[in-house]
Amino acid sequence: MPGSAFPSPMVVASETFTLPSRGFRIDPRRALLCAVLCWSGAALVAWAVRGGHAEMLDRAGLLFWHHSTLRPDGSRRMLEGVRDVTALGGVLLRNLFAIGAVTALLFLRLRREAVLFALTVASGWAVNSALKGLVGRERPQIVPHLMEAGGNSFPSGHAFNSAVVYIAMALAFAALSRRETVRWTVIAAAMAVSLAIAWSRVWLGVHWPSDVIAGWLGGAGWAFLASTLLYRPARATVDAAEAVSEPDSPDRPWAPSQYE
Repeated sequence: MPGSAFPSPMVVASETFTLPSRGFRIDPRRALLCAVLCWSGAALVAWAVRGGHAEMLDRAGLLFWHHSTLRPDGSRRMLEGVRDVTALGGVLLRNLFAIGAVTALLFLRLRREAVLFALTVASGWAVNSALKGLVGRERPQIVPHLMEAGGNSFPSGHAFNSAVVYIAMALAFAALSRRETVRWTVIAAAMAVSLAIAWSRVWLGVHWPSDVIAGWLGGAGWAFLASTLLYRPARATVDAAEAVSEPDSPDRPWAPSQYE
């Protein structure tokens, strides 16, 4: 308005966020190949441990990070940093991240990915628990334990479950991108994080190297295998839930023909 003491209002274009109608699924053949390679490696390590062939490598690998006083190399600040890294694979933080991921996937309406991720994490925990009871290996005692750790040693629960959670989470959220390079970058980052968690267990003296190698390979293998084995159950669960909640909906974005 001419002569007005107030400036004219500015018109700002509204920002919109478009939710994806469906995600992209990792190629089942690639996932199965990754699973076979990982589980073959884990089985080889388990054979070596049961046969007593890993003792020399385990001892050398555990002592490699420790000097003559059997204390770990590095400063106190590094010790705190390693403990922070290992906490990412602990029960509390790992499950909080898993719950947060399921919530975020549901918010993004990626229900199939949310159900598949939840099934993968729950079944992975059961598989690791069964393997620990089957092998029944004790934890190393040749170096001081720099944090509390209980239960059997093989395979490492931190390594196994963190690989399952973070790699499966990456597979779920990678579905948001149409670019294959982006999807595999996200998956590679999750693998690197879970490897760092596995390494931290050896540095802290609570696991033999073979424990974390087998644990990580088994967890990564389960994350990829579950993406193939549990895909149809996850899809069927979502379809059944949507059929109940929206029986007369003319356009159901999760119909099998749209994401097969």
